[in-house]
Amino acid sequence: MNLTEENPFPEEPIRLPPARLKRRRYLVSPGDDERAALLENLARRAFPTFEFFLFSLLCGAVLGAGYILDSQSLLLLGVLIAPLMTPWVGLTLASVTGSGRFFLQTLGGLLIGGILVFGGGLLAGLAARIWLPLPLSLVDINSHLWWPNMVVLALGAVLLVVSFVRSEDKPFLPSVMLSYELFLPLSAAAFGLGSGLTDAWPNGLLVFLVHLTLATFLGVIVLAFLRFRPATFAGYILAVLILSLTLIVVLGLAGIGTFIPAQSATPTPSQTLAPEPTHSVTPAPLRTSTVTLTPSPTGPTATPTLQIPASVTPTRTITPQPTPVYARIYSAEGGGASVRSEPGTGVFLKSLINDYLIEVLPEVKTYNGVVWVHIRTPDGTEGWVKQMVLVFATPAPYWPPSATP
Repeated sequence: MNLTEENPFPEEPIRLPPARLKRRRYLVSPGDDERAALLENLARRAFPTFEFFLFSLLCGAVLGAGYILDSQSLLLLGVLIAPLMTPWVGLTLASVTGSGRFFLQTLGGLLIGGILVFGGGLLAGLAARIWLPLPLSLVDINSHLWWPNMVVLALGAVLLVVSFVRSEDKPFLPSVMLSYELFLPLSAAAFGLGSGLTDAWPNGLLVFLVHLTLATFLGVIVLAFLRFRPATFAGYILAVLILSLTLIVVLGLAGIGTFIPAQSATPTPSQTLAPEPTHSVTPAPLRTSTVTLTPSPTGPTATPTLQIPASVTPTRTITPQPTPVYARIYSAEGGGASVRSEPGTGVFLKSLINDYLIEVLPEVKTYNGVVWVHIRTPDGTEGWVKQMVLVFATPAPYWPPSATP
């Protein structure tokens, strides 16, 4: 220690907490050596491991069982069993830094994990054929795009990237959010393929691709804000190509028609169908023919009068048809309703999202205390939905009729 009159206190280096040093390091542009060491550490943590593939296999099996039993609890358990989505972080890191080799390695790891999850759902779908018909409402819900799911996906992607870069701890919660939005539609697509649900396959696969590309795009943007850049000009070109590909996939698969069903052929609630006019045909007048018998020498004879109709024309009256009843689908849970061939345990036909306009037919039945209504969709599909998910758009007297068990 050097003690002087001007500085009677020893000079000691300023020591900052490790967390503050880590934050300071990312607020400035690191040097080449520090940048290389940082990228090497992140790449090592993001590289797919055996645990990633093992937990992907278990996740696929549990998700498949959850779809067979139509159990939300099993689906949540499968998501919790899902592996940490660190290979996806490696994919975004390779995209923003332009590392082609690391991009292919992490992409291959994600594909293998996705195939394991897909295989579990496919086997579950094949096994479900034995017990059909089944409710399978969760399969239908998770094979469609929903705006709330997109918000959860975006939040999970941003938090996962930031947590992975800024901390050495394992980001479990953001990983679960991302797994929920990636593995549930992928498993639903596989289940639909195995069980023969045309509405779940390939819709679920398209939802998975949209979620994956959108999450990757957001992850790249977050890494760019954290000052991760390609080291070479070729890296910049590769990064631009990857970003362009993700944008094309998102815009191509998630068009406006994916979110809004076609309803152009359905009349609006304000339109009232006028009943057909009643045609009445008046019968022709009867012609009267009188036959008169003259008296004979033997005595007077009565003169009968016979009325013979010349022609009889029946009257035809056409009864006017009642005004069709229309209703819109509105379900507070799930964002839609399932159409079945029969009330209760009937075969699943298709799903209808909220605000979808359908025609309500007169038949109403009760199954296990729940009222089911016979409906017809604009494409001609007839089936049964729960009355509780209908909001009637056409005022009609004496509706709904009494339900028959």
